[in-house]
Amino acid sequence: MEVMSTLSSPPSSASPDTPRLDRSRHAAPQVLDYLREQIISLRLPPGSVLSRQDIATQFGLSQTPVRDALIHLTEEGLVDVFAQHKTVVSRIDVQAAQQAHFLRRSIEKEIARVLASQSDPALIKALEAIIASQQHALEAENYEDLIGNDRGFHRRMYDAAGVPDLYALVRRNSGHLDRLRRLHVPVPGKGLSVIEEHRRIVAAIASGDPDAAMRSVEKHLAGTLSWIDGVREQFPDYIIH
Repeated sequence: MEVMSTLSSPPSSASPDTPRLDRSRHAAPQVLDYLREQIISLRLPPGSVLSRQDIATQFGLSQTPVRDALIHLTEEGLVDVFAQHKTVVSRIDVQAAQQAHFLRRSIEKEIARVLASQSDPALIKALEAIIASQQHALEAENYEDLIGNDRGFHRRMYDAAGVPDLYALVRRNSGHLDRLRRLHVPVPGKGLSVIEEHRRIVAAIASGDPDAAMRSVEKHLAGTLSWIDGVREQFPDYIIH
């Protein structure tokens, strides 16, 4: 089943903000970030048809920066371009998600080891504040904020370890994995599990236990891929079989 969609008619109940460009910056990266977020959040689900002309009109641009953004999304595997026909949001590639998980697990376990080997009360306080925000989002069933705070939690760890560029690298390669997570988080019990796992990571870092911190990160990151069969059953049209 294909979902026909444009940016003005997102398929989910959440309505994206009207696209606004910072005219002091290049347009293409901003269009890229916007479209990527729409795809990862599933406002543009797999099968959504993207009209270059419609996107350009919404942003008030020529088609050139839109074309450049779509090229990048194609390279990330989030968009399929059928020459002289149409451009659609790709289905979720489980193999790509597994490779992204391998990359992220390798990096974040090392980050956890480094942070647990240091003593930084300010970091612990910052991570605990993010967890508190996650708890509020979960209680309100606001999954967008829950996921946004999840990203903030992990990004704070990258920054604290002095490797912020690696966060950008992981994000560029995690589109398929992120979409699986977006499908998984609303499952009953998953949000609470994420928060509890974050608490265990923080506790291990705070106690200066690198091994426990690495184990906690590995367990935390394994959850979504263990739910692949559930995704295939509930969202068969979203997955490459």
